[in-house]
Amino acid sequence: MDGAKEALGMWASENEGAKFWLQIVTELKNRGVKDIFIARVDGLKGFPEAIEAIYPDTEVQLCIVHLVRNSLKYVPWKDRKAVAADLKAIYNASSADEAELKLLEFEETWSDKYPGIGPIWRRNWEHVIPFFAYPAEIRKAIYTTNAIESLNMSLRKVTKNRASFPNDEAMFRLLYLALRNIAKKWTMPIRDWKAALNCFSILFENRMPAF
Repeated sequence: MDGAKEALGMWASENEGAKFWLQIVTELKNRGVKDIFIARVDGLKGFPEAIEAIYPDTEVQLCIVHLVRNSLKYVPWKDRKAVAADLKAIYNASSADEAELKLLEFEETWSDKYPGIGPIWRRNWEHVIPFFAYPAEIRKAIYTTNAIESLNMSLRKVTKNRASFPNDEAMFRLLYLALRNIAKKWTMPIRDWKAALNCFSILFENRMPAF
């Protein structure tokens, strides 16, 4: 409730499908994660469905930054600035209805040239539109998965010079010690946390824990 980041676990699997994610989310539930207001994900297959199965009241929000990156893969450098600006008009919209109009305008402008972009947004629209129900303070908190990406990058720095590990236990031991050191630096709440918390207390009034 103080806005501090916390890593809840580490897992490894060669198959990150729906069954794997269901196992992870179920474990979190059994360990005491009673509720999740908003889950921000980056498009991992089966992850949103697993969250919704165990936490049916949770709103799953797709990382906007990932969506934009995936869209720009289709665009050569000469058009990237213009396409990115039109995509920004979608996710900066004041409401879901306005965002859909901006998406339609985007498709009218760019679909002939880049037909792969519009369908990406349409397929994921269900997990994009929760974003527009919130004020700016919460949007800043759920806009991107940069927090976990930053953590993953720090962990990769620890393992990059090791060609292999003798077993999984050795790998987990190294990563666990690295994670403990990284977490010591998490001394500040996430950006705009107080404003977001005030909004949460209104939007999720019946689900907010007493504090």
